Amino acid sequence: MSKIVTGIDVGTYHVKVVIAESADDPRQPPRILGTGYAESRGVKNGYIISQAETTRSIAAAVAQASKAAHTKVKRAYVSISGIGVDEAFSRGETVVERGDSEITERDIPRAIAASEKSLAPAAIVNRKIIHTIPLRFSVDGVKVMGRSPVGMKGMRIAVESLFITCLDRHVSDLVSAVEEAGVEVEDVVAGPLAASFVALTKMQKRVGCILANIGAETFSIIVFEDNTPISIKVFPVGAANITNELALGLRIAPEDAEQLKQGAVLGAPFPKKKIDDIIAKKVLEMLKLAEAHLKKIGKDELLPAGIVLTGGGSLIQGVADLAKTALRLPARTASLAEGAATKMQLKDGSWAVAYGLTLWGLTSGGDLEVRDDSTFGDIVRSLWRWFKKFLP
Repeated sequence: MSKIVTGIDVGTYHVKVVIAESADDPRQPPRILGTGYAESRGVKNGYIISQAETTRSIAAAVAQASKAAHTKVKRAYVSISGIGVDEAFSRGETVVERGDSEITERDIPRAIAASEKSLAPAAIVNRKIIHTIPLRFSVDGVKVMGRSPVGMKGMRIAVESLFITCLDRHVSDLVSAVEEAGVEVEDVVAGPLAASFVALTKMQKRVGCILANIGAETFSIIVFEDNTPISIKVFPVGAANITNELALGLRIAPEDAEQLKQGAVLGAPFPKKKIDDIIAKKVLEMLKLAEAHLKKIGKDELLPAGIVLTGGGSLIQGVADLAKTALRLPARTASLAEGAATKMQLKDGSWAVAYGLTLWGLTSGGDLEVRDDSTFGDIVRSLWRWFKKFLP
């Protein structure tokens, strides 16, 4: 029986909605039933500053998608990509439960719970953990080769975990805005992570790559290695900064600058070299932020699959070439036609997050997304979702 899932991407400039239906063949991507978008109001740097305006924008985009899909949207998976999104790392250790020292699946969530308890208070104050990702396990101090230590024997099991967090207020404001639009939120997903389900191939994730999303007012990156996300970062800059720089540098209206950025030819003559130089300068500033982060985590020039660019800003001509030069890595713009959205009705990579949310919803299992007040229960469900998505 087919299942219908809705993804809502609340961006700074647009709200995008994708309604998709699971394919009869599990090897095929979900079939898109309808899409909708509306001008995003009440959002700045990816977080909500006016809930009422944002709710109206969401309602308009959902109504458009519902009309196209001939179905009413009751529940949805929602992305969060604002500057409140950040990462935290921690290590936890626990004693193996069984008397014969064999590690079972029951030991895994206990180790992850220990790593969460070990988080520095500053990393989680006023913040909500939205994803828990086990990175590396060790048994009695020896690193486990592979993703799971289940079946091995030892006295103690330890895990190093990545926690993707967001300011609690940003999450609650987003959920409230969506629910005020008449849609129940099934899960909140980090936008860069949702986009990776569409924009990246399994090989790229396995050998190592960075997915960079150039939004209107945010520039987000997520780094993959061994098929697992190992780092995420969101910066408060975006394509709008390029528009503003063109407006100031050429002394023209922001509306005209936006058209120039997108490659339009206006009535008044503007030196192409000057336009290209202004755009290149701002893009390189963003890429330098990514380079600094890669150096911080020890992955600069060490990701064989390079950088994959997505988001509205990735459509600017020459961005991939600039990325290749700045990061000294292979670079390309994400093409939905080559990924999971093959033969789908999506125009460009700016839809990757919304479509990725539907993939998340269809692969994570409905009942497993239900929350309760038990931290242990949340970790078990989180672990199950991640192991299903990233284990061979």
